[in-house]
Amino acid sequence: MHDPIADMLIRIKNGGNAGKDIVEMPFSNLKEAIAKVLFAEGYISSYAKKGKKVQKTLEVGIVYEGKKPRVADVARMSKPSRRYYLSVDEIKPVKNGFGLLVMSTPKGVMTGDEAKKSQVGGEALFKIW
Repeated sequence: MHDPIADMLIRIKNGGNAGKDIVEMPFSNLKEAIAKVLFAEGYISSYAKKGKKVQKTLEVGIVYEGKKPRVADVARMSKPSRRYYLSVDEIKPVKNGFGLLVMSTPKGVMTGDEAKKSQVGGEALFKIW
């Protein structure tokens, strides 16, 4: 696995398409911060750290709207091979406000709207809608 964030996003998307209630993935602090943002925005129903020491995993609950999963698609912007940075002026709405941009900023992982309000730029991790 070369890109753990992309792996996390695809697990959430595929778990929703398969009708799963919970998906598991290896734990990292960055994944937990991303899960916290997605939970606050309503894209996932829950997240929890399970296990001890090396065997830690992150359990993420999937949200459904009727029978369709809330996460329709994801687009990874910054990759390990090419980092993608945005200044405050370059932050734009995703899907005319129906999507979400998640960024890693000096103030932590946050949405594009929060970054714009805080007047900070940073690395654009992914778009989700």
